[in-house]
Amino acid sequence: MPSHPLTRRHFIASTGAVTTAAALGAAGTATAAGAAPGLVAPAAAGHVAHRPALSPFPLSAVTLLDGPFRANMRRTCAYLLAVDPDRLLHTFRTNVGLPSTAEPCGGWEAPTVLLRGHTTGHLLSGLALAHANTGDEAYAAKARGIIAALAECQAASPGAGFSPGYLSAFPEQVFDQLEAGGKPWAPYYTLHKIMAGLLDCHQLVGSAQALDVLRAMADWAERRTAALPHATMQSVLKVEFGGMNDVLTRLHQVTGDPVPLRTARRFDHEEVFGPLAEGRDELAGRHANTEIPKIVGAVHEYESTGDQRYLRLAEYFWHTVVNDHSYAIGGNSNQEFFGPPGEIVSRLSEDTCENCNSYNMLKLGRQLFLHDPDTAAYMDHYEWTLLNQMLGEQDPDSAHGYVTYYTGLWAGSQRQPKSGLGAAPGSYSSDYDNFSCDHGTALETQTKFADTVYAHTRDALYVNLFIPSEVHWDAHGVTLRQETRYPDAETVRLTVVRGGGRFALKVRIPGWLAGRATLRVNGRATDAGARPGRYATLERHWRAGDTVELALPMELVRRPAPDNPHVQAVTYGPLVLAGAFGEVKSPTIPALDPASVRRVRSDTPEFTAVAEGAAVPLLPFHRVHHQRYNVYFAVPPRRRPAREVARFTFDRGDGTDTTGTFPAAALAGGARWAPHDAGRDGVQLDGVDGHVVLPPGLIKGLAELTVSAWVRVDTLVNSARVFDLGFHKGTYLFLAARTGSGRARAALKIAGMEGEDVIDAQGPLAQGRWTHVAVTLAAGARGRTGGGSGVLYIDGAEAGRNDALVMSPLLLGATSRNYLGRSQNTIHPFLHGAIDDFRVVNRALSPTEIGALARV
Repeated sequence: MPSHPLTRRHFIASTGAVTTAAALGAAGTATAAGAAPGLVAPAAAGHVAHRPALSPFPLSAVTLLDGPFRANMRRTCAYLLAVDPDRLLHTFRTNVGLPSTAEPCGGWEAPTVLLRGHTTGHLLSGLALAHANTGDEAYAAKARGIIAALAECQAASPGAGFSPGYLSAFPEQVFDQLEAGGKPWAPYYTLHKIMAGLLDCHQLVGSAQALDVLRAMADWAERRTAALPHATMQSVLKVEFGGMNDVLTRLHQVTGDPVPLRTARRFDHEEVFGPLAEGRDELAGRHANTEIPKIVGAVHEYESTGDQRYLRLAEYFWHTVVNDHSYAIGGNSNQEFFGPPGEIVSRLSEDTCENCNSYNMLKLGRQLFLHDPDTAAYMDHYEWTLLNQMLGEQDPDSAHGYVTYYTGLWAGSQRQPKSGLGAAPGSYSSDYDNFSCDHGTALETQTKFADTVYAHTRDALYVNLFIPSEVHWDAHGVTLRQETRYPDAETVRLTVVRGGGRFALKVRIPGWLAGRATLRVNGRATDAGARPGRYATLERHWRAGDTVELALPMELVRRPAPDNPHVQAVTYGPLVLAGAFGEVKSPTIPALDPASVRRVRSDTPEFTAVAEGAAVPLLPFHRVHHQRYNVYFAVPPRRRPAREVARFTFDRGDGTDTTGTFPAAALAGGARWAPHDAGRDGVQLDGVDGHVVLPPGLIKGLAELTVSAWVRVDTLVNSARVFDLGFHKGTYLFLAARTGSGRARAALKIAGMEGEDVIDAQGPLAQGRWTHVAVTLAAGARGRTGGGSGVLYIDGAEAGRNDALVMSPLLLGATSRNYLGRSQNTIHPFLHGAIDDFRVVNRALSPTEIGALARV
């Protein structure tokens, strides 16, 4: 099981109803209002300055065959038919004074929640997608009924005191608050969902009324935004607005009306677009799902204007998020926000990888791929995220396809039934009680699996995803069937079942490939440029009965996190494997014995391994439900000879690391080189903002360590740090001169961990004199992360001990913010005093060795 570095080539980030079942068994051929589903393609009206190089097949041309994707879709389709639209329409009707006797919904659709109304837009999109893919008229009929009700509400808006064309489930006055500089909860976000649902129903159901309602909403948006000065509009854009630029641009593409495009460009958020266009990653601290839809819109703006800036910023954004901000399963964000580039393990929690983010990243990657089909990495990421996050967001035991909000990646996370919106992270949705944005996006994710499996040019058919399915290429009169148990099996079989002619069949060869892919046409081996990360090209005259057999060799790979190479995810081919821990909740990231991994079944990728000294199943992550799991594992390094890892003596104003390993330390703020005092030089810290910035990575890869220094505390204040080595206020190793309990304290923690490991002295550090301090962290039993011992020494004597550490310093990784005299937490005071002779050793020194240091 080799350990792979993360590379762009491998991408992998830090890596119901009877009618529904029947409809999913056959290709969608039914019509809506006399039009074939999917007839109105996005660029059908021809109002596109730069067309994509590839065209997706309409959903009506692709049929999902038996497999996990079809099963997920069936469950969601059952919900689409079962959900009561009057309950969702309740707040729309009451908003304009129309009568409603329906029971209100819960969660974000409750009458008191400002985001109410957004799910109705997602429901329209889900119904349109399901109708287009199955041909079942029941979805179209339900969508038309909802559209008619929305049209009635829109017509009643002026009578309720709202502007013509306004349509939402909350009063228009919310936009007055927004334009006045307030921060109401995302009113344009809800409008975008409604508008996108209407556009989908126009294109996929053939609803003329949907287009009428949508155009009236777009006219309202034009009037509203045209009246705002540019600076005011840019201030409005600081509040999440979904993909308003996206839906308005696509409306322009469908109708040819230039006004929606003009309106769309007012939603270009320069605070975000500017840095991206210049190739600068300033995403840290930004709400991920606020930003991603804007970038999806930018690609469509490029198509409609030809302005390369839009394409350039979208490409940079995609590559940056995928390579620098994504977790092992392909998703991104912790507690919904981007962190600094490369911070993955240091930002684990039960609230990682919001599913809405990945829903939008897949839309972005798909659209970029259509423009750049030579870059197979787009589809590599698409497949990886689809398999490892989106397929598994749904509860396979729920008849209505309940989904999670987050996909938590902290040790011991779980996906479980949910009771109320405020229930535990990772828990599932319900029919009506806890609507959220992720409940809404799942109505689309789980009904459009067929939309990216294939694509085409005039004379080439692309096979992008390996999903059991059948595609009919009307222009060539060809039907191609794909049969596979992938990713449970390595083989894919493509068969021309009807028609024929000369064209190129282009098959994606994934970048994660373990060995050489093999291709056989009608049983004969062929090369066809089958290289990892590219598309193999098979160009010939095809006939009914021709077959292509593709074999994609898979192997176990450990994929290290960028901020801690000793914390790794285990993958097999395109699958992330998770430890299935049942009801056992690990307090921290468990240690894995890599040599213990064994395959236990030949027909499915199921393995077993030893983690924390006990056997644990390793299963494809998307199949792990209703139990606690673990995706990241600690892999301890080999024992190395004891040595000083870093030492900063600060002699005579010199911040050099005397071991020669790291760059020099730097003084910051009011820090000054100290005059000679009691045999010591060091750095003087003013207690205001003075501190020392140490180089990053000081304790990377250390399963045990010693940190020592000389310190003179001139003023004792609570929480002032002698040293603090970490990433942020959730991941650190620190020593404080005094805490609120009146004691000196050493502590270590990694984000996601409940509480922190603490080593307390009996009292604070001495004031007004030089004191030697040292913290030793010894590893526990081999093969375990926790169970180690921590000792705090003051002037060579043991001052505090903890023999039951939960975590190991190994989990801290390549800490990027290492300070003397400063805390990771900006509300804490700076140290007033001086520091000298700071050192890190790669093992826990003995009491005798610590005593010797204290006498130097």
